[in-house]
Amino acid sequence: MSAPGESFWAELPLGRGVSVVTKDANGLAALVKPAGVLSHPNTRDDEPRALLTTAYTLDGEFYEWTAADGTKRRLWLLNRLDSATSGVILVAAEAELAAAIRAQFKRKQVRKIYHALVFGTPRQPIELWRDLLSIDKRGGQIRAGARTGHIPAESRMSLTRAGRKEPKVSLVRLEPRTGRSHQLRVQCAKRQLPIVGDQTYGDFSANRAFAKIAETKRMFLHSLETSFDYEWRGQRTVFSAKAPLPPEFEKFL
Repeated sequence: MSAPGESFWAELPLGRGVSVVTKDANGLAALVKPAGVLSHPNTRDDEPRALLTTAYTLDGEFYEWTAADGTKRRLWLLNRLDSATSGVILVAAEAELAAAIRAQFKRKQVRKIYHALVFGTPRQPIELWRDLLSIDKRGGQIRAGARTGHIPAESRMSLTRAGRKEPKVSLVRLEPRTGRSHQLRVQCAKRQLPIVGDQTYGDFSANRAFAKIAETKRMFLHSLETSFDYEWRGQRTVFSAKAPLPPEFEKFL
């Protein structure tokens, strides 16, 4: 099967503010998801605020729609971001390619870099965070903790910039070595560096005060860059995608 042409990508039923940031000749692409957009809909009512505004099959993990010429189209989702998180998210135009890239994720061969705006300042400019998390998934809701768990989680944190204004915030670079649910959010909160706008693990009173000043209630976590190399049909391909940091992250630094 040949890779899709330009018309395939041009005619994607993209959600609000979603854009294609890069794609390769094999049919792998990276989209940029704004905060507040769902990685995929859980019900038909969710479709208008999802990555693509069309039907999604949970079992197969793909979007499906009918193109202008009447042909059926599919796009496979390769990873997810919380709705409140913005940035790079990967998709594939072919089922076999999607399976190959998902295997890369399982083997931890995908490098992901996030930026977060946090309350406070890290004690050290560079730290390796290792924790044992507990993760509870019930009724479509996920809750993670870092006190009584047994699931290893590891991330590398480096301070990018410390703010000089009030409220005191810092921009940190986070590179997860494991891919646990809510990992970065829980690890930041455990170290008294809650992510600004995190409504689950954050500092609720600080969030309210910040939202009044910033005039936004978004969570300040952004998937900045994803990169890896993979083999497909006998050829090695290097893939890298970057989503520029949203301007609101810079405002208080």
